[in-house]
Amino acid sequence: MHVPAPSPVSGRSEVAGVPKRSDGGQADRPRLPAPAPRRPSAGQALAPVARRPGALPPAHASLVCVALPALAVSTDQGQLNGRGLEGFYRSGRRMLSRCQVRVAGREPVAVQARMLSADSARFVATVLPSTEGGPDPDVVVERIRHADGTERITLHSAASRPLRLPVEVSLGTDLAELGAVASGRAGPELPASVHDSGMRGSSSRGHCVVTAVPAPKDALASAGLLRWEVQLPPGGSQSVELRVRPDGGGPVRAVSHGASSPLASARAVGDDPTVQRLLETSVADLRALLLRDPTHPADVYVAAGAPWRCGLAPAEALAAARMTLPLGTRLAVGTLRTLARGQLKKPGPRSGMIPGPTRAAGPLLPPGCTGVEATLLFPALLAEAWRWGTPEADMEELLPTAERCLRWLLDALGDNTFLPDPHPGGPARCETQAHAHRAALLGADLLDAHGSAGGTDLRQWAERLRGRFREEFWVADRTGGRPAAARLPDGRLIPYLTGSAAHLLDTGLLGAGALAPGLLDKVQTEQLARLLGGPTMDSGWGLRSLGAKEAGYNAFGHRSGAVRPHETAVAVTGLAAAGYEKEAGSLLRGALGAAEAFGHRLPEMYAGEQRVAGGAPLPHPAACRPAAVSAAAGVQLLTLLAGIRPDAPAGTVTLNPVRSAPLGELGLTALRVAGAPFSVRVSRLGLAMVEEAADGLQLGV
Repeated sequence: MHVPAPSPVSGRSEVAGVPKRSDGGQADRPRLPAPAPRRPSAGQALAPVARRPGALPPAHASLVCVALPALAVSTDQGQLNGRGLEGFYRSGRRMLSRCQVRVAGREPVAVQARMLSADSARFVATVLPSTEGGPDPDVVVERIRHADGTERITLHSAASRPLRLPVEVSLGTDLAELGAVASGRAGPELPASVHDSGMRGSSSRGHCVVTAVPAPKDALASAGLLRWEVQLPPGGSQSVELRVRPDGGGPVRAVSHGASSPLASARAVGDDPTVQRLLETSVADLRALLLRDPTHPADVYVAAGAPWRCGLAPAEALAAARMTLPLGTRLAVGTLRTLARGQLKKPGPRSGMIPGPTRAAGPLLPPGCTGVEATLLFPALLAEAWRWGTPEADMEELLPTAERCLRWLLDALGDNTFLPDPHPGGPARCETQAHAHRAALLGADLLDAHGSAGGTDLRQWAERLRGRFREEFWVADRTGGRPAAARLPDGRLIPYLTGSAAHLLDTGLLGAGALAPGLLDKVQTEQLARLLGGPTMDSGWGLRSLGAKEAGYNAFGHRSGAVRPHETAVAVTGLAAAGYEKEAGSLLRGALGAAEAFGHRLPEMYAGEQRVAGGAPLPHPAACRPAAVSAAAGVQLLTLLAGIRPDAPAGTVTLNPVRSAPLGELGLTALRVAGAPFSVRVSRLGLAMVEEAADGLQLGV
């Protein structure tokens, strides 16, 4: 699959032509909410709702089967009617937009739709062939739809007599790019022609062939219609299989299939029944989102999410790889190699950066450069992947890229202590300082261990940053204060409490199971823990991206109030590591409750409305689902409970479990540490015990 290179000015979509979502605003004041639309008067007809330019069609209720570079997007009715996003996609192009089944001249009545796996869904409908037998359906139509473009339609008879039923499948395609579909510019269906045992659609954009097994009795090109006469004995079944392919294209060879997957097949069991399904679904979704570097097929990484972001988003690919280190280091190495090839090396202020697009930052701050985040994540991920067991040969290959990232950091700072956005007048963001501080300390540790220079300069800057951050990035008030969201060049602070403050607790793993020091002192850390665990930030379903009492709060705002599972996982991990297990446990249980409500497939984000008894989290209509960082968050939310802190180069692993055991007993098997299977069990008393590990790996204190 060809993945477009990230553009420094693109928005959140990695699919060409998909409308970009951006709500960045002025740095020093929140945007005012737009006036509420006027209600129509009594008796006035409601006008049809037109999608405004740039708006994405809703996808929250869709069943999205993923095996990149292939997708299948369906509604819960099972029929593909050519509306909205429905259809089979390959490499960002819709191969089939319409696939409608009729039995005995009737459209089956949909009764159930559910995901079977990350790449398949099952739809069940019923048919009354005649009205003579009463109201009970005697034919069940089952459709198993796969992301790879295969659909199996099976008729099951419960009748006491033989049935002879005409079955029709009506097909249509527009061969439209996903971006055109999303923006309502897909165009009309293309003329079809009969092709072997199916139909063929063609245009200047490409060709698509749908073949059927068994071959249909009749085929009508003008209507795109395939027809069979199906004979069902009493209690019998009969199937038809459709295969949707680009003309000349074979089946999808998904990265996740076979032994090539870089992610271990970890399993979880425990007192909480959610843990098993959450880990299984998270790993399956991550595998479904895997892509190969087109120029170096041995290197794989995760796409940002489906259906909107089926390409490489550098910062999110690195973050997902970091959160899934307990599943092995192969994904981290593939991601790092892929991004290393795109590092900017020409002399200039951007030399050493990992390029990335801008990202909307909500109503309080202008859009930020994800290239900065990716550049700071690169050395941090490499340093931690080394502790988890990355082979030295890979380390030697990737270390020069990490050194260039760290040199960029020091060059970008110049004589400054805070790292601002890389454009004139850009603010210094709270989370950017956290990323930079972690990169400096973990990077210095990495450089020292491999005999490279530069560690002293990085540590000295990190020490200066800690001192000034605690004084100049803290907003004092009568309640104990808070970290500012950002600092402007003139020294003014943006005093809003955001979910990004959780990154201040994410310090990173050093040797011997130790964590790097944080930017906050003990009193400030305790205050931040209290704030993140309070009702303003803890929605009951996870951490809000903006406090509910802040100006500009919007429960659906993706950076102004919505819950983002990735940020929740960062908060839970940091709070637990700092010893604030009560607050960590509350956010953890909220996130697991949301996961259960979403069928254990956590979306990219969902509304930050307060949880109430008997309620459910509200989906965000434009969220990716699955999303790489959300699936990776599911892995981290469970593995953090065991507190696994490996130091593979030293041959040790330390366990620092969450002592309160918020989910009761938990067993994690088939993880990977030091390149070998690793299993651990946490008791209801919060005690951890290693059950399987690499030969020679010693348990640290």
